[in-house]
Amino acid sequence: MKCKTVHNNLIFFLEKELPVLEMKQVQEHLDTCPDCALFAEEMKKTLSILETEKATENNPFLYTRIKAKLENQEEAERIQVARPILIRVLQPVAFSVLLLLGIYGGIKMGNVGSPVQETSVLSDDEMIPFWNGMDSEPIESFLLK
Repeated sequence: MKCKTVHNNLIFFLEKELPVLEMKQVQEHLDTCPDCALFAEEMKKTLSILETEKATENNPFLYTRIKAKLENQEEAERIQVARPILIRVLQPVAFSVLLLLGIYGGIKMGNVGSPVQETSVLSDDEMIPFWNGMDSEPIESFLLK
């Protein structure tokens, strides 16, 4: 048997998943080839490390935590079912009333600022002297004083 074939079948050999004839051939090759025997030993060590790391410890409190969470979830569902219908209906109704009041108030506030005809205290003829007074004194003379 060639070394490449042994390397391909080595994991199956170590796991004892090869047929009996191939197991004997791989074992004979490992007995005669020191390089493949060294590779097989390294592979055994690697697989044993993987097996020890793969085994996990069971947490003794895992079941009690899961059971407590399930009970809390069932309790929360019971509380939600027992909630009175009045509260479920009252909240949307209150929100709708507040929304309508807000809209009504906005409309009323918009109507307050509507233009109303105001009568001025001074007529246009009386305002002209004030406007012309601004032309009579240039800004430079004001600033130089």
